[in-house]
Amino acid sequence: MAFEAPTAEQLGMYLGLGEIQGDRADLLIQQAVALAESVVKPLPDQATAVVLSVAGRAYVNPQQVSYETIGPMSVQRPSGSGGLYLTKADKAALKSLAGRGGAFTVDPTPATADPSATWPIDDAGFADEFEPGWGYG
Repeated sequence: MAFEAPTAEQLGMYLGLGEIQGDRADLLIQQAVALAESVVKPLPDQATAVVLSVAGRAYVNPQQVSYETIGPMSVQRPSGSGGLYLTKADKAALKSLAGRGGAFTVDPTPATADPSATWPIDDAGFADEFEPGWGYG
């Protein structure tokens, strides 16, 4: 099953908004998908959560306002809480959802490697000659 971008209605539900500007939401979702594809392409099916998070941040705080006072009310938002961008957590989640970003091992042994000894062995299982000082005569 291929990734399907979330809809404007889904973004509205994600943000808890009764009404949403459809064209604006569609644009932000489209741009969020493009950003996500800069990390992982093709996007995994579960990337919808990351796309909604990215588009939602931009929808509710497009100018990246960090502090706002209106009359007796003031609101302070964390820095970097608006605009269209991917956080480190977003990038890590995308990589994880795509099956990347975890620990892995690389075996440098060639598939044609032979486990037998490559040095000359006599009948007793020892090399024919030893250097002085090894205790063999």
